[in-house]
Amino acid sequence: MIDNTIKEKYMQRCIELARLGLGNTAPNPMVGSLVVCDNKIIGEGYHRKCGEAHAEVNAINAVKNKELLQKSTLYVNLEPCSHYGKTPPCANLIARLKIPEVVIGTTDTASHVSGKGIEILKHAGCKVTVGVLEKESRVVNKRFFTFHEKKRPYIILKWAETLDGFIDVLRTKDHPIKPTWITNEFSKMLVHKWRDEEQAILIGTNTAKADNPSLTTRNWPGKNPFRIVFDRDLKLSSYLNIFNKDAETIIIADKSIKNKSKKFFYSNIGIEFVDYNQGFDKQLFELFLEQNIQSVIIEGGAKVLNYFINNDLWDEARVFVGNKKFVKGVHAPQISSKFTEQEKLGKSKLLLIKNKTIFNNN
Repeated sequence: MIDNTIKEKYMQRCIELARLGLGNTAPNPMVGSLVVCDNKIIGEGYHRKCGEAHAEVNAINAVKNKELLQKSTLYVNLEPCSHYGKTPPCANLIARLKIPEVVIGTTDTASHVSGKGIEILKHAGCKVTVGVLEKESRVVNKRFFTFHEKKRPYIILKWAETLDGFIDVLRTKDHPIKPTWITNEFSKMLVHKWRDEEQAILIGTNTAKADNPSLTTRNWPGKNPFRIVFDRDLKLSSYLNIFNKDAETIIIADKSIKNKSKKFFYSNIGIEFVDYNQGFDKQLFELFLEQNIQSVIIEGGAKVLNYFINNDLWDEARVFVGNKKFVKGVHAPQISSKFTEQEKLGKSKLLLIKNKTIFNNN
């Protein structure tokens, strides 16, 4: 019998491997797997990219002597899949190879799996242990679990504020001001890295108009996220950077103007219509579900950020505090939760704030 300390050691390695897939596996979960024989890892792997082989397959393929599989234990941080998607079911493969024991971090609560993989393994005579480092296994897939259990994406709020608590100077129609720079190049690069890790990025009309952001990963080697912009009355200029061909862009407009024509230069721009006056967030999340978007970074402005904060529709906030003062301007959003982590970035600092959810309440 393998004691719990050893099981946890191997499961921790699975979680470390799973994290290597961050930004590349969605809408699939991040999964790492090991094959252990006589207390020695003889194969390991992780799910590298959506559409490619799953973690269990990669771990099994890494085993040189396949005869050892029939006396080995397979570790995986998430229940093996039981359905045919872009790849065959992992549970069926494990059963067919007669791997006698499987240790699982947590069950897969997605409706198309939800215990079915475990049933296949047990029916094949496999000894199955579930719940080893369960909390940690859920946290690593917080985006996946939020999407399937709460029917909405994992929501990350991000903004930069000054020492005296402002996110922008006051701007007027007669005196527009170029985008205000609060932090530094380190934070800019980090933000672009974050964009690569999430599926979508969202801003409001005022931010799009005032800052004309690109919302890409141009300062980090990675993929661009879906760009989502609230433009209730379709008043934003087609010449803005978010309407270029660098990434897919979804405009959220009001259904009252559904018949209003709007032309763009590129085919990667789409318009979705919702009722801004009733059940707005429900309709928005339904769109995310349809698009299979499991995570989104909300980068402003203040009105949009405060909407999600006031309606408690957020999971974590990442707040940069720059070494500047504006004296007056647009007040930064306020969150009652205290920061759980703090990091220095040159003369700026980064505060990480987590909402009290089952996935990240450490």
